[in-house]
Amino acid sequence: MKEIAIKENHLYGKTYKSGKRFVGKYVAVYVLRDLKAKKLREANPEKRFINRLGISVSKKVGGAVVRNRAKRIIRAAYRALRDGLPTGNLIVISARGAIVGQKSTDVMRELETAFRKLGMISPTEKTS
Repeated sequence: MKEIAIKENHLYGKTYKSGKRFVGKYVAVYVLRDLKAKKLREANPEKRFINRLGISVSKKVGGAVVRNRAKRIIRAAYRALRDGLPTGNLIVISARGAIVGQKSTDVMRELETAFRKLGMISPTEKTS
């Protein structure tokens, strides 16, 4: 299932301000319970709760090519982990400068650690 992107700026701000956070070497992850989850569930053809994902990469990371590669790596890492995550959340993943030149497996390991510390994956559960 394709992720639904967070498009509204106020949701990014709310997630940054009120959400739980984990800051690692490559990414910073912010998670907040989605208040519109029930409404989105009704609109979803499969009638399931979903996570809304927002990816943020600053111009400090690099030029357009580098930023787009960072977003692709983050999306691939998230896709590998999304089936084991609880649904109905706003998730914002912000790239940090050290992500340049990293592989998606490195970022996936850090995302797994982030989700575990944020209580979204149980400590004993092993993904992939």
